Amino acid sequence: MGQKKQRPARAGQPHSSSDAAQAPAEQPHSSSDAAQAPCPRERCLGPPTTPGPYRSIYFSSPKGHLTRLGLEFFDQPAVPLARAFLGQVLVRRLPNGTELRGRIVETEAYLGPEDEAAHSRGGRQTPRNRGMFMKPGTLYVYIIYGMYFCMNISSQGDGACVLLRALEPLEGLETMRQLRSTLRKGTASRVLKDRELCSGPSKLCQALAINKSFDQRDLAQDEAVWLERGPLEPSEPAVVAAARVGVGHAG
Repeated sequence: MGQKKQRPARAGQPHSSSDAAQAPAEQPHSSSDAAQAPCPRERCLGPPTTPGPYRSIYFSSPKGHLTRLGLEFFDQPAVPLARAFLGQVLVRRLPNGTELRGRIVETEAYLGPEDEAAHSRGGRQTPRNRGMFMKPGTLYVYIIYGMYFCMNISSQGDGACVLLRALEPLEGLETMRQLRSTLRKGTASRVLKDRELCSGPSKLCQALAINKSFDQRDLAQDEAVWLERGPLEPSEPAVVAAARVGVGHAG
């Protein structure tokens, strides 16, 4: 691990109106800061523009990826799961075989029917939120503002899930930058800094080419996206737990 000073990770408690759990990235960001435009279904990119895989200095063992996390990891209540996600590594394998990796640094928990900020509040089930009621580890991907995607993972308990809010990019940064630049609007000419690639719930979906086609997939079994246990650290990092972003009205 590089010794660059790190900001503490944070696990949020209940869901926001975007229906997921949160933990902060290096910098705070608002919902309007989320990544933009939907990713086309399984867009196939060429190889990264730099020779060989581009890895973060924080990724201590490039070839030493640890065990894929299975159902037993996801099968716990939303709040402890939101914290357990911190430090784990989300992996996305693109159609051309390129693998993208990012360490989870911010999550947000949504508690189910009793949570006024959850899409499942009151126990309502619809075709849109069905993933929230499926077995733990099921993806719930939805669209906000008609163009951005947010990625949630179901937890123990009907209608409960955790929103992934931010990642620390580890591997495939140039490909992430290419995906973000292709899909974002307005400031597309500006080169994104590494810490900006996955610093919001929709930004990470853009950077990993996650779209609605991933809704209801099984994170424990899918071949295109999964979770690996993060590298062991000398000591447990500080975790900040705070109110969820943008849903103070819902408790």
